[in-house]
Amino acid sequence: VNSQSLLTLVCLFTLKQSGALKRKLQSPHGNPPVKRKRELSINTFRKGATEPHRREEGSSSQKPVPKKQLTDKQNESQKNKPFIKTSSLFKNNPDIPEIHRKEVQQVQENVFTTDSFSQLDLHPHLISTINTVLNICSMTSVQKQTIPVLLQGRDALVRSQTGSGKTLAYGIPLVQSLQGMESKIQRSDGPYALVLVPTRELALQSFDTIQKLLKPFTWIVPGVLMGGEKRKSEKARLRKGINIIISTPGRLVDHIKSTECIHFHRTQWLIIDEADRILDLGFEKDVAVILNALNAERETRQNVLLSATLTEGVTRLADISLNDPVSISIADEIQKVPEAASQTDREASSSSNCMEQENFAVPETLQQYVMVVPSKLRLVTLAAFILQKCKFEKRHKMIIFFSSCEQVEFYHELLVQVLSGGSESEQAGHSSLSSGSLRFLRLHGDMEQEERTEVFQEFLKSKTGILLCTDVAARGLDLPQVTWIVQYNAPASPAEYIHRIGRTARIGCRGSSLLVLAPSEAGYVSLLASHKINVSELKMEKVLASLMKDDRFKLHRPGTKKSCGKNPQEVRERATVLQTKFENLVHSSEGNVRWAKKALQSFLCAYTTYPRDLKHIFHIKSLHLGHVAKSFGLRDAPQNLTALPTAGSKRKTKPRPKR
Repeated sequence: VNSQSLLTLVCLFTLKQSGALKRKLQSPHGNPPVKRKRELSINTFRKGATEPHRREEGSSSQKPVPKKQLTDKQNESQKNKPFIKTSSLFKNNPDIPEIHRKEVQQVQENVFTTDSFSQLDLHPHLISTINTVLNICSMTSVQKQTIPVLLQGRDALVRSQTGSGKTLAYGIPLVQSLQGMESKIQRSDGPYALVLVPTRELALQSFDTIQKLLKPFTWIVPGVLMGGEKRKSEKARLRKGINIIISTPGRLVDHIKSTECIHFHRTQWLIIDEADRILDLGFEKDVAVILNALNAERETRQNVLLSATLTEGVTRLADISLNDPVSISIADEIQKVPEAASQTDREASSSSNCMEQENFAVPETLQQYVMVVPSKLRLVTLAAFILQKCKFEKRHKMIIFFSSCEQVEFYHELLVQVLSGGSESEQAGHSSLSSGSLRFLRLHGDMEQEERTEVFQEFLKSKTGILLCTDVAARGLDLPQVTWIVQYNAPASPAEYIHRIGRTARIGCRGSSLLVLAPSEAGYVSLLASHKINVSELKMEKVLASLMKDDRFKLHRPGTKKSCGKNPQEVRERATVLQTKFENLVHSSEGNVRWAKKALQSFLCAYTTYPRDLKHIFHIKSLHLGHVAKSFGLRDAPQNLTALPTAGSKRKTKPRPKR
């Protein structure tokens, strides 16, 4: 009986399970369900496929197509549909904020005067050299005010905008003084004048100017001392004798400590040019060593400090190096009243507040622009801007500033390969738009001195070209015919902004500047406005539209006619094609990927070093790492940045080029 009951229970259980399974497989309407086909993922082969497209394929309820016919249709579809392997550039970007800025009256300086050098009490040969060799007939405002003061033997603190002629303002009275000495100068006498400059390039430029002024006075010998050159050859020149030493602070300190033949007992002039930059680069201790060495051998001399900005450090340096100086500021007429009113406030404020209250003089012939660009689109927008200005418009000479040496090296190679090299630019039909005319150069502090000098001289003499550089080229350099300054990475202060844009619109010439900001950095425009600096907005879409002029970035579809106008969709497609070219180049080898990651790491390190009072504008947490990676040609956010050599280093200061 027990076995019969057990068999009955098993049969009942089996029938119950069979009914449940049947109900589960049955559709709500009682019809048998359609058998679901396994969806084929194409994400591995074509990264550009979208989720809606895949859902549409998977939800098709049409009758199954024979396998052979399906394969033929897929092949035909693949032929007609262009193959693009890139992520979407124009999705998930932050909104570009409206630039709210109040119109401010910029501080202007009258660069030129109608006064000629013949009105000064100068040697006739010196006046002739200025007119014929330098091709200068009239004085600038800073020269008119400074030269008479220095000819009287007074110390001076000179503040004037960049590109206003400060080198001649001290060079002319220096040469006039030395050539007129009662006992003729001998080379073996050693230095009568010492000129300190912050960078090697500025040292070479200043030496060239002084050498031209000395053309009629061959017995006075100038010389350059700077890092990167052989100490042995410099020591040999010092033994023979140099009457005017032009040097960077670090190298001069080296010689003071290690070269026995150097002395200063006849030194009558000390000139510190770009004094604020010398202090910014951390040379304050070196300057103190130099001052002590000079004071130990000769207490009386004429001292001159020159700068485009007047910082707390410059004021402190003036206090210890100048004796009853004459203060010369060309913009004083405009700023005199507000400065007098806020004098007590300035004394009570901190150094950062002092910086905020300072207004900067900007050349009247300089047009300033700002462009807000999402991080993913920075690289293609920069490339489009270069093509627009240096290829499709009139010939331009451009300088692009970056925040680190690694970025300069990386972007130089990337832009050369994609915009001005390779077989793609030489394809048939592109000869009229060949980008071979684009010439890219690079300049930063990690380069060998011989190469730095060669690049500097080449860019100096060229009429066109694009120079990618760090702030090593931001101070004092007079580079003729530079028409555009691009600040790809924002400077750490308004003063640095002024010095960067000062490489164009020099001595009355016209020029333009562009500041590239991320949406989270738009507040920088208000900061500039607080310093009486006006910038106009340039729309990113307008720059990207220039890609319509270059068919190398056209999305080729069979049967399509030549595009005309500025179709926004086609502009986006071309920008995507250009981004894909950058990404394909970066991912073509493991070495390139490592290089891109290293450049990205250097950018992030520099980004963390913005001053505290700018952290509300430039904060590392406001960056989307994946989007920023796109601007370095990386398809995804790197996961192993901490494994890179530079990641573990905690830099207290912004990465700076070596001097």
